[in-house]
Amino acid sequence: MSLSKSPISVFLALFAGVVALGYGIHAYKGFSERQKDIEETNRLVEEFNECQEAADWLCSERSVRVLLKKAPQDQNLHLHLAGILFEQERYEDCLNYIASLGYRNTDLEFLEKKSKSLMREMEELGLAKSMHFRVEFEGSPNRSDVLEALSVLEVAYDSLCHLFDFHPENKMHLVLYQSNEYQGVGPRPEWVGAIFDGKLRIPLGMMQYRELYRPVIFHELTHAFVRAMTRAKVPLWLNEGIAQLVDGSRNGKERPAGPAPSLDALIAPFVGESRTSEAVKLYWYSLEMVKELFHVRAGLAAPSQFLKFKSCIQDFYHQGVDPSLRTHYGTDSKELWEKVVGTRTRN
Repeated sequence: MSLSKSPISVFLALFAGVVALGYGIHAYKGFSERQKDIEETNRLVEEFNECQEAADWLCSERSVRVLLKKAPQDQNLHLHLAGILFEQERYEDCLNYIASLGYRNTDLEFLEKKSKSLMREMEELGLAKSMHFRVEFEGSPNRSDVLEALSVLEVAYDSLCHLFDFHPENKMHLVLYQSNEYQGVGPRPEWVGAIFDGKLRIPLGMMQYRELYRPVIFHELTHAFVRAMTRAKVPLWLNEGIAQLVDGSRNGKERPAGPAPSLDALIAPFVGESRTSEAVKLYWYSLEMVKELFHVRAGLAAPSQFLKFKSCIQDFYHQGVDPSLRTHYGTDSKELWEKVVGTRTRN
């Protein structure tokens, strides 16, 4: 014998179903909002990391300040913001922000000490802040050497702005060093002098030799511009090739003796090569590949080629290296390498 449901029991069952459904919708909306918040946070973190890696400090500051609104007690974010203020040469802002936190740790104390030290050194040398560069030095530099470096850098900066039709948003960081401690992270081969690793690192002693340091400064500053123009990784052959084309110091050099380097060797960091003779090859083939890309035959590139180059590397971020080269130049890394190696080794 079966029992039929009364009208009231059916209503209660339907009501319970509606309540359950409503609760499910409410729970889903809560989950959906939390998921959106997580996705937004992840996007900000990713953007912050990219900006930090590219030394785009204004972009980094915007991202970290939004993240701090979501997590105002996060000490890791506190440290990042203090570091970003320091990197922007906003030493007083950095000191005031650290003081406002109400606590200390080793990293914050380092930034506090470094900020005070740089403020004092700049005052003792009687140096005004550079328009486009943040200066750090090791030892007791001669004021005239520092001023000479800044003067040449400002001229080079204006020249590159005109060449690429691009004005970096952030100040660039110059380190004038005397000892290997300030030469950069990791061991460097003996053939390395000045270097760009996110900071322009120039040996202070080089400032005594004008014919040497002018092309070096143009070279390293070109690397800084390339980094400022794209957040994407730029292959070393392209980065070193364009810097050599700009500084003009290696135009007309004969092909180095011996077998050509592989394409992989031309993509990897050149500082991994300890042999000077092999490093010379890497630089020579890099320049030849860029000259082939620019269709340079007499050592000079047309101004329009530098604008095209800027557009190409800016597309690296979304398209990737070879797809962007194909779009802008109708070729890719391997074809350029094959053309240069094949052409030059037959001559």
